[in-house]
Amino acid sequence: MKTTSWMVGTLAAALAGLWAAAAPAQTKVTVAMSGWTGFAPITLAKETGIFKKNGIEVEIKKMPTSNRHQAMAAGEVQAITTTVDTHILYASSGVDVTQVLVLDSSHGGDGIVVRDAINSVADLKGKQVAVQYGGVPQFWLAYVLKKNGQSINDVTSVNLQPSDAANAFVAGQFDAAVTYEPYLSKVREAKGKILVTSDQTPGVIIDTLAFQPDYIKKNPKVVQAFVDSWFEALDAIKKDEKKSFEIMGRDVNQTPEQFAESAKFVRWYDKSGNQEYLTKTMPTFLKEVQDVMLEAKLIRKAPPSLDGMVDASFVK
Repeated sequence: MKTTSWMVGTLAAALAGLWAAAAPAQTKVTVAMSGWTGFAPITLAKETGIFKKNGIEVEIKKMPTSNRHQAMAAGEVQAITTTVDTHILYASSGVDVTQVLVLDSSHGGDGIVVRDAINSVADLKGKQVAVQYGGVPQFWLAYVLKKNGQSINDVTSVNLQPSDAANAFVAGQFDAAVTYEPYLSKVREAKGKILVTSDQTPGVIIDTLAFQPDYIKKNPKVVQAFVDSWFEALDAIKKDEKKSFEIMGRDVNQTPEQFAESAKFVRWYDKSGNQEYLTKTMPTFLKEVQDVMLEAKLIRKAPPSLDGMVDASFVK
């Protein structure tokens, strides 16, 4: 039977429709984050095609913590990775966020570095401290000072990003500085004195992934794909740690060996860890963090609701 051109065109169109229906929808998600070691599995998921396999295209935007909620409010990013305290800061400033995934906790990955003459937290009184405002360094400094009978007003703080704070301290500036990995390793390598690390305040520096509530309602499959990709990235690290460390280290200008050293101070949360933390620990921890931030005047008012700041359904 002779096939006419219009039949060929119709058949091609039909097949194209079938292929399009069968192919997974590629939905772009832009996530705002930093070069913190704890976030590195997101880079791994992007570079190894895990996100793409799960039907989403992820763009990573590196930006300071203080700019991430503004970018979200402007629609420039759809997801933010940062600490629980910073999410509270965002929510208190009018940018609603809902945390759907625990990424990591710091176990020595954050530190307060000091000059040799400083031997205790009490010795920080009246000293000049380089610390990033509006992010976990400032919150954690306030937390440590409070636990030692002081307040953040007892020190003279200077606003510097964690990388700049580490570099400035190694160069001989400031009495103390607050920084985190991989920048804390620069201080370790320079034989700098570390007064306190996050290993001494377990469970306080916790990073999570958050979207805005409306975005979650409209795009639950995208959110689920992102969460699933995180767990797959952790599996990939277990299967080939050397290759994974090479990819993740490259993103922050570290060799695989240097990245491995940084990773020793971080705990990544798998599915069971997420289920435990989001359902049992998070509600109480949110209240504790909020109280510290209010007392230290890191926020002027409490968020409208702490309950709406967590959605554990994507890790079940």
